Amino acid sequence: MRRSNFALRLQPSLLDELRKAAEAEGVAVNQLINVAVAEKVSALRTADYFRERGRRADRAETLRILERAGKGNPPLKGDELPEEWQAKPGGQTTGGKDSVSKRGQKKNSAAK
Repeated sequence: MRRSNFALRLQPSLLDELRKAAEAEGVAVNQLINVAVAEKVSALRTADYFRERGRRADRAETLRILERAGKGNPPLKGDELPEEWQAKPGGQTTGGKDSVSKRGQKKNSAAK
């Protein structure tokens, strides 16, 4: 593995915290920095990957697949929706908190 040096200027307070964190983890400061940078780069690449996948997505095809998913197959034991999520006639749920869209998918107001 090729190694390189890079001068990193940190605020003294951040460097103190970095040293404490490295000591608590039982690793060298350099190792902690390497891991932190690797995690950040990975997160950025992952976000880019999903953004690109989203651009290539075919929304109509996705909705068509979701519309068919599970049709004619009752839920397996343990997969049933909680009773309070069961739809009443007219699209209302028993709790009044959720609504059912045209496709029959739940929209949970608590998730917003």
